[in-house]
Amino acid sequence: MVQTISNPITLAEFLQQPETKPASEYINGQILQKPMPQGKHSILQGELVPQINGILRTKQIAWAFPELRCTFGGRSTVPDIAVFTWERIPSDENGEVANNFAIAPDWTIEILSPDQSQTRVTKNILHCLKYGTQMGWLIFPHERTVFIYRPKQEIEVFDEPDSVIPVPLFASEIRLTVRDLFYWLLK
Repeated sequence: MVQTISNPITLAEFLQQPETKPASEYINGQILQKPMPQGKHSILQGELVPQINGILRTKQIAWAFPELRCTFGGRSTVPDIAVFTWERIPSDENGEVANNFAIAPDWTIEILSPDQSQTRVTKNILHCLKYGTQMGWLIFPHERTVFIYRPKQEIEVFDEPDSVIPVPLFASEIRLTVRDLFYWLLK
């Protein structure tokens, strides 16, 4: 959903507005609301976060955050999963994880919902890569396919069940095949 604005607002003004459910994003002066996640999307997001954190967070390598607002490069987006290496996680004056993340994630993961624009999600991944993200995943649940985006490289497509899905170097302990990923969708 695109919110029509007679007088465009700035990013700073957008960030002062109350959060919406589902989340709204600020892209090129427009406020765009993400679609409500559906079953397959929710399952994959719900399984991936603990899978990543079970390996990386426990060793203080990285931390995966679901639906975390990331504001950088003139945009404010909410990736389905944003993964930050340990040393880049912002903290507040108490040494706790900060509420505001004004940097690009190290790894961004998007799960395409049926009503979601593939173009918009792809542009968000490319924006992340431009600002330092090491890798982006775009997961297509209905097609059992994962697109891998890396800075200044060709997009790679993984749809063979035994194919191991690439991860960023810092996440090299994670080994997940296409079959493993989409197995979570079975009842």
